[in-house]
Amino acid sequence: MTAIAIHPEVLRDVVAAALGDKARSVSLALGEVTVEVSAAQYVEVMQILREAPDCQFELLMDLCGVDYSTYAEIGREGPRFAVVSHLLSISRNQRVRVRVFCADDDFPCVASVSSIWSGANWFEREAFDLYGIIFDGHDDLRRILTDYGFIGHPFRKDFPLSGHVEMRYDAEQQRVVYQPVTIEPREITPRIIREDNYGGLH
Repeated sequence: MTAIAIHPEVLRDVVAAALGDKARSVSLALGEVTVEVSAAQYVEVMQILREAPDCQFELLMDLCGVDYSTYAEIGREGPRFAVVSHLLSISRNQRVRVRVFCADDDFPCVASVSSIWSGANWFEREAFDLYGIIFDGHDDLRRILTDYGFIGHPFRKDFPLSGHVEMRYDAEQQRVVYQPVTIEPREITPRIIREDNYGGLH
């Protein structure tokens, strides 16, 4: 029998009580609970969220990196990189989001949670590959989506759209070679529709 989900306001209070002062904030927006935690408390908080009787978030649904570098344009300042996780409690039918910021923009690093949820392994490798975030304690932190010779981290906001290098097969050398990008960068501006009632939307 599936457990009945509790109201988000109740879940926020349950999570806040379980974490106490270990969380920087426990907030509610758009019906979802978000926990923000410091890098120093990250692993301890994740362990509590998994094991506390009223939490029991036994499943790590997702873990990803975020680059907030362009948020300064809208007035937000602070650390550049964060790791965001989505946890699910199957037994209690509830979800929570956890966000932890990396303390150092030049060397973004947080602890690995792969010892708590083995499914974090590939998620953390992906965040390392695409954002360059280091997960301290990860057993096998290496690229997972890009090539072994890839330079940089393609989901960072300052990574060029065309990349740094390209590869091709060289018939004379009979092997794949890497060379500087030869594609000319171009600006693509999307068409903007400014109708008051476009598509029936108000």
